[in-house]
Amino acid sequence: MNSSVRHCLESAFFIDSDHPSVIDFAKKSTQGIIDEKEKAIALYYTVRDMFHYNPYGVSIVPDYSVASNILAREKKEGHCIDKGILLAACGRAVGIPTRLQFANVRNHIGTSNLEKHLGTNLMVFHGFMEFYLNKKWVKCTPAFNKELCEKLNVATLEFDGENDSIFQEYDGNGGGYMTYENYYGAFHDFPLDLFEREMRTYYPQLFETKYVLGS
Repeated sequence: MNSSVRHCLESAFFIDSDHPSVIDFAKKSTQGIIDEKEKAIALYYTVRDMFHYNPYGVSIVPDYSVASNILAREKKEGHCIDKGILLAACGRAVGIPTRLQFANVRNHIGTSNLEKHLGTNLMVFHGFMEFYLNKKWVKCTPAFNKELCEKLNVATLEFDGENDSIFQEYDGNGGGYMTYENYYGAFHDFPLDLFEREMRTYYPQLFETKYVLGS
């Protein structure tokens, strides 16, 4: 394991994998599992389905998207970035290197009302994450919980620990898949400044209406 991969085992401000609550949650979610890949799979499904997807909880307040704070929320929900941060923290807590990825996407499920408000179906800074398993990075998207997918007639995104899992079906009636138009790259921690800059560039009206918490 090279130094750049080892770095992705280290706790960070948002991915606070050394926080006692994160460690406890991750260990309980992988109890009895020895294999690293199987631990990643177990964590993926726990975060995907225990925390419901909510695209409206957008915030530029730093503490809002810290993994331990996401875990402590009374209402177990979060948007794609929150859920990616939490899953990344859980992975590091059980010794699996993780990092975050971000991209702009179209056909982002569960956002039809938000798209009307934004005037576009381009969802900026969609968040997902990567596990380092069997000497390679594997992408996965824990955002869309099973209950939501069933409600929207969309197939759930499954994760096998070996293949990338990021192309969410848009609908169950031949409506295609989410398309990725711009990748921002891989990050050791959540780049809040970059996120805010991109949100202000693409959606300035959200800040004018105080839609974004902390604006």
